[in-house]
Amino acid sequence: TFTDQNNVLASISTAGGSGGGSITIEHGGGGNTPFIVGDAAVNGTAGAITSGNSIILPFQSFRGSTTVGNIRIITPSDQNLSCDLADCEIEDDLEEDLLTFAEDSSLDLKPESEARAALQRIQEATGVKPALIYLSFVPIGGSAAQALQTNEQRFSNQIAQHLGKPTDGVPIAIAPSDADQLEVLLVTATGNPVLKRVPVTRREILQVARQFRNEVSSPFKTQTTSYLASAQQLYNWIVRPLEVELQAQKIQNLNFIMETGLRFIPLAALHDGNSFLIDQYSLGLMPSLSLVDTRYVDVRNAQALLGGTSTFADLSPLPAVPTELAIISQIWSPGAKSFEKDSFTPTQLKLARQEQPFGIVHLATHGEFVPGDLSQSFIQFNNTRLQLDQLRSLGFNQPPVELIVLSACKMALGSDEAELGFAGFALQSGAKSVLASLWSVSDEGTLALMTGFYEALRRAPIKAEALRQAQQALSNRQINVKDGKLIYSNAAGTASFDLPENLQTLGTRNLAHPYYWAAFTLLGSPW
Repeated sequence: TFTDQNNVLASISTAGGSGGGSITIEHGGGGNTPFIVGDAAVNGTAGAITSGNSIILPFQSFRGSTTVGNIRIITPSDQNLSCDLADCEIEDDLEEDLLTFAEDSSLDLKPESEARAALQRIQEATGVKPALIYLSFVPIGGSAAQALQTNEQRFSNQIAQHLGKPTDGVPIAIAPSDADQLEVLLVTATGNPVLKRVPVTRREILQVARQFRNEVSSPFKTQTTSYLASAQQLYNWIVRPLEVELQAQKIQNLNFIMETGLRFIPLAALHDGNSFLIDQYSLGLMPSLSLVDTRYVDVRNAQALLGGTSTFADLSPLPAVPTELAIISQIWSPGAKSFEKDSFTPTQLKLARQEQPFGIVHLATHGEFVPGDLSQSFIQFNNTRLQLDQLRSLGFNQPPVELIVLSACKMALGSDEAELGFAGFALQSGAKSVLASLWSVSDEGTLALMTGFYEALRRAPIKAEALRQAQQALSNRQINVKDGKLIYSNAAGTASFDLPENLQTLGTRNLAHPYYWAAFTLLGSPW
């Protein structure tokens, strides 16, 4: 692989100053052995294939012929890659059968085949049963014949356009309307996709989503359950239509790929009337499947590079950071290395990872994803703001970092561009997964969540499960603040950690409200 002029880690690139030439690859898989972009071990490329205007990113698997812009992958003998009317199944609407998956006899389901293959690999590697849930809006009476392919390409193009990258073929221009209706599409490792048209408009669901976010993210409402009405309404629209299938297939991990306007929802706090969504499933958020590296690597024994600082020239202090880094170092010992205060610089982190390919990078510092161009979003180091469009300079993509944790960051809520910036961070950083917060969480909430997360990450088969266990630990009051200490109880016993001086006066603090834990979201690969 090499880095081409567009900063793409590629195996084949024809990108040039005035456009790139076409690329054609013929292979002899015959429909049985796939051509894999991202794995050259048997039949494929190690890196991306790009002509500058078109790109196929890792990790994607093609059993049959495919064309992306002016890139062609040709299999001489294609096998059954299309879905026949008899073979395509689509669940009916909540009230009536509105849609048919195969109303177009030429329906091409290669994206569904690739999604299913990725889910099967994860299930085999981890023993966890995952699923993808696409949430999108469609005009009333619109066709759903190519729902998965359309959604995947549209969401990929949204992110690519925000990052100033080439889009995958011709962008799909769909003018949003407040009257568009919600579609929920489920893809699992086995069985046919399940598509439901839900009788709720874009205007209605976005209004409830904003209300839910505002209720959950307010530090002034942590003694109330005012969020429950909107939490249950959103659950009824987003998850309940798929409950029967999820339970029948014993799904354990849900990964949401969503329309702009929905990516800020704190999914962990959705409520079915009896329990939170995290009491049933581990959760992840993807910008699109085609933009995520789905190769599984077990991080339970990964080395961790920790960095952060508590004081800033023009930002509010983060006094709990030294304690946070000390606790994580203790949990992750002996595989952790820390950079604090003056040594917390982009240069030091880059040099450290060049010496040792740390699989986990933890940054305890300020950062924001704000509207506007990429240079307005940043991660704060000791005396430097690293802009979103400068992230690749850290070299976290060579080799890819398995997990970046941003423990004091937030995204600017209520902005489509900020949502895209939040999603784009993982792609720009080169990391496979990013854990960050949707709002500014309190010092004690962040400290508690991070303690639970790293404790669980030592045992959990996937990163999303570690996050789920940490969020449950707060929700179930297994982690609390009491008498100047952070108290954590689990099956292995009880541990206590001294709080920093500024938090010594908190007394007893109940951290069960979603404000303290629902903000934390795993973006990219949840596995």
